Amino acid sequence: MRGDPLVELPEELTGPQARSEARYLLGIDGGATKTLAAVLDLQQGVLHLGHAGPSNEDAVGSKAAVGALLGAAEEAIGAAGISSSQLGAAVLAIAGTNMASITGHVRAARSDAWIVVNDVVGAWATATAAGPGIAAISGTGSNVFGVGPEGRSWRSGGWGHLLGDEGSGYWLGIESIRAALRDRDASGPPTALSQAACSFFDVRDVEALVSLVYAKPLTKGEIAGLAIETARIAEAGDAVACELFERGADALAAQIVAVIEQTGLEGQFPIGLIGSAYKAGPVFVEPLSKRIGKSAPEAEIATVEMAPVGGSLLLAAKACGREDELAPDQLRRLIDAALAS
Repeated sequence: MRGDPLVELPEELTGPQARSEARYLLGIDGGATKTLAAVLDLQQGVLHLGHAGPSNEDAVGSKAAVGALLGAAEEAIGAAGISSSQLGAAVLAIAGTNMASITGHVRAARSDAWIVVNDVVGAWATATAAGPGIAAISGTGSNVFGVGPEGRSWRSGGWGHLLGDEGSGYWLGIESIRAALRDRDASGPPTALSQAACSFFDVRDVEALVSLVYAKPLTKGEIAGLAIETARIAEAGDAVACELFERGADALAAQIVAVIEQTGLEGQFPIGLIGSAYKAGPVFVEPLSKRIGKSAPEAEIATVEMAPVGGSLLLAAKACGREDELAPDQLRRLIDAALAS
């Protein structure tokens, strides 16, 4: 059963938009741990930042989420020395499942001109400069989103750690623990993951690790952290660890191919790899690229260096018809410099 896209672009982000002469853009990246807002002065090429706590409604509730979003926005607007009425566009890319609720609260507090999208849309903009192409996210969780040449969008994956997150840090971590358990009870091959998992979680043996998983229990982030060790062991040649990355690449590639087919992408187009899991390097990226290449041999696959808030700013530029004035490489440098200061 297939229906409409799971994530769609709002009308303000599709097709040509009327050009605004306003010189300021607001972009926000809101997540489960922190919120970052940025006001860009298009005329001066200066970036002003604002920070707040988590703004994922699923994690903190709508009141706290909206408070963080607006607080970070006001800090960035204040740093720029302007009022919100001087913004050409504002795009908030936030994590969570209930975009309608957050959109209603934000627009009631500010205006209908403030655009709220899921964070996967912001990631897509970061990876593709808000043009045809795909963002393949693999951090603690995983998600794939793309937009085709005719503006059709499609999301594949993103079902969370219980039902999905294939190829993510969490998936690699939990599969590493399972491989250690199979090693212990002789139902699977020996692997250096067994000792690595015990050392990583500071337990004496695999049996104690089982108790830790069930009794504590370990958080998604804690389990995802084990993926760093999985990558190290795979690089050292451990067959079981290498096979985990092969399986993860297979699952992610299947989602990417689904997005390619559903959006009508063909020929040359970008596929941006976003997230901490790709820090594993060639052991993960090479099999992923090989599998994608079978379906899209001309796709340009690369890891994305720009911070996520850059995607929100690129979308804001698109919303006010100023996308031609914002070069992604220049924006990335501005963001990096602002974050480092």
